Amino acid sequence: MRYVVDTNVFIDAFLNPEENDALEQFHGAFAPDELLSAVVVHELRAGIRATADARRLERHLVAPFRRRNRLVPPTVRAWETTAAALVRLAALEGARVASYTRAFGHDALLAASCLENGATLITRNTNDFARLRRVMNFRFMAPWPMPKMR
Repeated sequence: MRYVVDTNVFIDAFLNPEENDALEQFHGAFAPDELLSAVVVHELRAGIRATADARRLERHLVAPFRRRNRLVPPTVRAWETTAAALVRLAALEGARVASYTRAFGHDALLAASCLENGATLITRNTNDFARLRRVMNFRFMAPWPMPKMR
């Protein structure tokens, strides 16, 4: 089983020592099975205001995944899957795709990328991903407790 950790889980870990400990335990148990999504990197970088924080993010999070070829960008297929899923969801919800927020579009792209990589998404944003699950067959779960070992 592969795993991708969502932006909100990383942010919680950056801000809360207990959450950081839980994330470190997850990394310790599942590091060989973890991927880092370029969508998550984008969202984390977009929230950084200080250059020093950007350097820390690169050094401590992005670089280790990059060195191990575990940094995964969305493919053209993931973008196409995202667009089709958003169209289907809008039809089910009686909405227009244009009414969805950019963040929700990022969530859809992240879900499509997880689906393509056979990864389970670890996220606190279970409501939005449950909506997306109606139109995409990907796996997600709330963090902690940790998933069962193989």
